[in-house]
Amino acid sequence: MMKFRFRRQGADPQREKLKQELFAFNKTVEHGFPNQPSALAFDPELRIMAIGTRSGAIKIYGAPGVEFTGLHQDMATVTQMHFLPGQSWFLLTHQGRLLTLLDDSSLHLWEIVHQNGCAHLEEALSFQLPSRLGFDGASGPPTLSHVTVVLLVSAGNMAALGTEGGSVFFLDVSTLMLIEDQTLGPDEVLRSLPDDYRCGKALGPVESLQGHLRDPTKILIGYSRGLLVIWNQAAQCADCIFLGNQQLESLCWERSGSTLVSSHSDGSYAVWSADTGTSPVMQPTVATMPYGPFPCKAINKILWRSCESGGGMPRASYGDRHCVSVLRAETLVTLDFTSRIIDFFTVHSTRPEDEFDEPQALAVLLEEELVVLDLQVPGWPVVPAPYLAPLHSSAITCSAHVANVPAKLWARIVSAGEQQSPQPDSSALSWPITGGRSLAQEPSQRGLLLTGHEDGTVRFWDASGVALQPLYKLSTAGLFQTDCEHADSLAQATEDDWPPFRKVGCFDPYSDDPRLGVQKVALCKYTAQMVVAGTAGQVLVLELSDVPLEQAVSVASVDLLQDREGFTWKGHERLSPRTGPLPWPAGFQPRVLVQCLPPAAVTAVTLHTEWSLVAFGTSHGFGLFDYQRKSPVLARCTLHPNDSLAMEGPLSRVKSLKKSLRQSFRRIRKSRVSGKKRAANANSKLQEANAQLAEQACPHDVEMTPVQRRIEPRSADDCLSGVVRCLYFADTFLRDAAHHGPTMWAGTNSGSVFAYALEVPVAVAGSEKRPERVVEAVLGKEVQLMHRAPVVAIAVLDGRGRPLPEPYEASQDLAQAPDMQGGHAVLIASEEQFKVFTLPKVSAKTKFKLTAHEGCRVRKVALATFASVACEDYAETCLACLTNLGDVHIFSVPGLRPQVHYSCIRKEDISGIASCVFTRHGQGFYLISPSEFERFSLSARNITEPLCSLDLSWPHGAACASYSFQELPKLSQANGTPGIILAPQSRDGSPNPVHSQRADTPELPEAVLSPMSIDSATSADTTLDTIGDITVEDVKDFLGTSEESEKNLRNLVEDEARACAILIK
Repeated sequence: MMKFRFRRQGADPQREKLKQELFAFNKTVEHGFPNQPSALAFDPELRIMAIGTRSGAIKIYGAPGVEFTGLHQDMATVTQMHFLPGQSWFLLTHQGRLLTLLDDSSLHLWEIVHQNGCAHLEEALSFQLPSRLGFDGASGPPTLSHVTVVLLVSAGNMAALGTEGGSVFFLDVSTLMLIEDQTLGPDEVLRSLPDDYRCGKALGPVESLQGHLRDPTKILIGYSRGLLVIWNQAAQCADCIFLGNQQLESLCWERSGSTLVSSHSDGSYAVWSADTGTSPVMQPTVATMPYGPFPCKAINKILWRSCESGGGMPRASYGDRHCVSVLRAETLVTLDFTSRIIDFFTVHSTRPEDEFDEPQALAVLLEEELVVLDLQVPGWPVVPAPYLAPLHSSAITCSAHVANVPAKLWARIVSAGEQQSPQPDSSALSWPITGGRSLAQEPSQRGLLLTGHEDGTVRFWDASGVALQPLYKLSTAGLFQTDCEHADSLAQATEDDWPPFRKVGCFDPYSDDPRLGVQKVALCKYTAQMVVAGTAGQVLVLELSDVPLEQAVSVASVDLLQDREGFTWKGHERLSPRTGPLPWPAGFQPRVLVQCLPPAAVTAVTLHTEWSLVAFGTSHGFGLFDYQRKSPVLARCTLHPNDSLAMEGPLSRVKSLKKSLRQSFRRIRKSRVSGKKRAANANSKLQEANAQLAEQACPHDVEMTPVQRRIEPRSADDCLSGVVRCLYFADTFLRDAAHHGPTMWAGTNSGSVFAYALEVPVAVAGSEKRPERVVEAVLGKEVQLMHRAPVVAIAVLDGRGRPLPEPYEASQDLAQAPDMQGGHAVLIASEEQFKVFTLPKVSAKTKFKLTAHEGCRVRKVALATFASVACEDYAETCLACLTNLGDVHIFSVPGLRPQVHYSCIRKEDISGIASCVFTRHGQGFYLISPSEFERFSLSARNITEPLCSLDLSWPHGAACASYSFQELPKLSQANGTPGIILAPQSRDGSPNPVHSQRADTPELPEAVLSPMSIDSATSADTTLDTIGDITVEDVKDFLGTSEESEKNLRNLVEDEARACAILIK
């Protein structure tokens, strides 16, 4: 007999409309440093910078808040990028167009276009170069096997392409079509060479192309063999030949155009005179090896700005260094970086009437960070970056978000950060990349993003806007005696050291001691107190101070095993604290150190500054500490007798063979039992037919209860069942319904919930501190979930179903006081279900079985407030959760009714799911790479796009581009933001097959802009697994934008040609 339970009639139209006003999913902006950068470009007129990556992404940056993002269709490496110059010999234009070359030799033209006053990045044209071209030649047609270098010729809208075969092809930029009658093959160049120089040797690939500074019809060509040729494109002949014999790496003109400099593979550079009047030139005027006489690493790129050049390093002793050398007159400085150099450029004068370059800044793009140096100040200090800071300067281990930060606390944190890195008084240079302007309104509130790192530091970031700016860095390593205390041999060079190294950059992936790693962070924004918990069981209570102090730190220990027999800790030792008074700079200074025993990694922490209590948990149990009296209040062991793995520590790889064998036999038994059940089900076809008949008989306008999956209870002896997953403080009803008071709640990996009633002395009216009496804790309730699923979060709801405010929020009238008249309820979220219990009886009120309905498990949970876009005063508090499949679900509270769900993160992206942080106003962050946070919004109201504009002016009277844009229907992008796909058209007016093919598929985004969302939450945190280094290179979610734009393409290019090398400063 089949039974059906029916719910009320279909969806309520009013409720569906309200959902649209409350909820909307958007991936908004990417914070941090682009993962795996591969190319760099700079537009000196628009003052914008572009960075290309190995995954095919393009990111353009200007002033803070000005950001554009594009993504090539193919996941190919961006090898070169060039902004189309806007300055011509008869007028000044700012084009905002970018030509990119991928490692598959395809070319792509991008444009920054405006619509409704805002700028967006769109791909205009793309062209895949053929493998063989039909040109007539004496010894066969030249082949375009691989493009090695691109030059935008300043004589017009043309680009020169150097290839591995030694040929130079010319391309019409407005159409991205090859100009067939102007190809320069190596045979034509060889005819102009002396017989003794030819000697049967090939010229090799084209290594460098540079435009002539005084004659736009001439091009300087550099071949790998060392030959340099000034080629007259108009006369189709060589004007001047320089017979170099050393393998060529890079070329650069001196500003006057009468001298050029070449760099070579042996670490040397040579200066050649272009005004000798004789050809060929046999010897350079100057040839030197800065770090000779021994062979050196190659000088991959050289720039001449008045008297500066980049150089290589002695190969024998310093082969592992990443350096840029700056030579000014007799002064030589070697900038030593901690990651590989991708490219560099200088910010200097580009006006033709100026006699000198007058370099202002040197920008160096490294594999892990961007460094900008002020060249106008002696010592060349580093210019603080307002964005693109390396989040992963040390590996991120946890993160938390704090919103609505009070202005006073914000100013104190900023002041502490400025004292950490004071700027010289003589430095007047601000951030030099200032193109465009942000149209977004100033954020109404300040948001802090806190990241804990492997080296024991906590970094504070301004997450209020599009640009994620570093504010302050807290280091906890100074409190401990680490295993690897040693002087860095690469730093502190003496005056006699040669070469003169100077350490530059903040990326440092190495940690002195893995036990220093930060696992949990909690901050009270009203009292400027915070807790930092680490890998070796250390729990630090810190307080913000505006002045440096020298003081001793109180140390206390809490034994979580409670002398339980049969358990022996096999993991790492505890960190040894330094004794005596220690100097602490201005900022957060430690007051108390609580050491958990055994010294296992801290898995949960919470802080209640109004009661002066801190609770912490590990894989062995949880403890409660009174940091005002500096005494422990409670210690509870949560270990199961079979939790042997919990005693091995996170840094141990030992595994119990006995347990592994037992689990294997269990799996075999289960598979045999399930096989017998399947064999007994011979009438499965009949059941399927009955199910279909039942479905047809069911009314279509009635919603049926979803089919629930059967969830097997978890065994009590599972490994690590005693891990404490969450801790929570609340002022609620626990003992009886008439009296409320302080409580502490703890949830474990085995589905156990412990609720303690606390006796906290009440502070006298007008006093901030409570009396110095002992705090007592009494176990009030203990709940065991049926399926023993790990408890992810606990929250108490007041009589109106709202979460309780944070400490000091209600007492200082900073938030609405909770309803203490009606009955309270506690929401317990496990990995499998959400359940609401009434208080103080702890009887089940309502529940939602997520795993049974959706087949997924809960990973992250937060209570969030969603404001309506239609009504200023209407908002709802809902439960947001992230599952192991990467989906985000939103439920009503306290009814636990599903509202909406979105696909947010790929289920294969384990690191991204583990790093997700929810906030209380419908925002979130997760790592899309070790160095980038993706910011997303679940709220329909709290979305602030990076609205920005650029002052663009194209050549007057320029012909319209031979492509147009076709508007396609709005579709939902992979990141959840609807957009209009603009399909470029080919020269004959038909849609470009590359783009039209993509437009028909749901896997859309091509060229995209990442809008950004402002978050306003109180606090949220997450911890990452630091055992494995999981990278997420293939997760690149970009928003599709849609603009219907008029596009004109005319390219008047001048003397800022770039070849294999880019710019310097």
